[in-house]
Amino acid sequence: MRVVSISVNGLAQAVEKGFFDWLAQQDADVVCVQDHRMRAYEIEDYNLIPEGYEAYFIDGENNEDGGVGIYTRHFPKAIMYGFANEQADREGRFIQADFDKVSVACVLAPCALGREEELIGEDDLTVLDHKDEFMESFGLHMQKTLRKRRQFIFCANLQTAHHVTDASPLYHKLDFSGFLPHERAWLDRLFDEMGCVDGFREVNRQSNQFTWWPEQAEGSRRNAGIRVDYQLLTPGIRKTIEDGWIDDSTRFSDHAPVIMDYDIEIGF
Repeated sequence: MRVVSISVNGLAQAVEKGFFDWLAQQDADVVCVQDHRMRAYEIEDYNLIPEGYEAYFIDGENNEDGGVGIYTRHFPKAIMYGFANEQADREGRFIQADFDKVSVACVLAPCALGREEELIGEDDLTVLDHKDEFMESFGLHMQKTLRKRRQFIFCANLQTAHHVTDASPLYHKLDFSGFLPHERAWLDRLFDEMGCVDGFREVNRQSNQFTWWPEQAEGSRRNAGIRVDYQLLTPGIRKTIEDGWIDDSTRFSDHAPVIMDYDIEIGF
């Protein structure tokens, strides 16, 4: 089973840049798309479904919240829209497809980079506070999920890198959201305490393996990258990993796709 995860910064513009042409060459079974920035019904209305795939998408109340979706070659047994967190579900941050032997979810955390202290709403809540609240709620969801017997793959743009090898030196020196101590500590708990598996790092331990080159950090593909896009696994999937890589040659958005191969039969 091949699983692709990619943040597109708007699905329509990614398709215009050749996303579907690239995807046709990947032979992917499941494709998780974050940050599509559309109404879910427009995906079908505008024919934004690659040939051979079914599409399941959730949007936010505001398009700028992002929205997530799943393309799959295999009909799922069930689709779960949201993870029972009111705010996150209104913003379209989670969708899950259940197949016979595995569930695949697509997740998008709020981005606070460059807007950390900006106020939102009427409760003096900052953008960084909003992100932190999402991460706390998603962490509780992951804690419950990791206790289940069923196996899961979470394709997630968490807007946060874990170790110094996951971020260019610019992030080591400045107080940017995405590499703040408490954000990295959240990932410590996810991986070290809860037992979640960072699928990509199971097959690639090299430094400078970035998935995002944000303009807010005055980045470029050479010197200001950060790895914020993950395939998070329940421990039972660890031994099924066959390969994994980041295709940083793409130009569909300022994120690169994460591609993982698993020795899992997804069909019935």
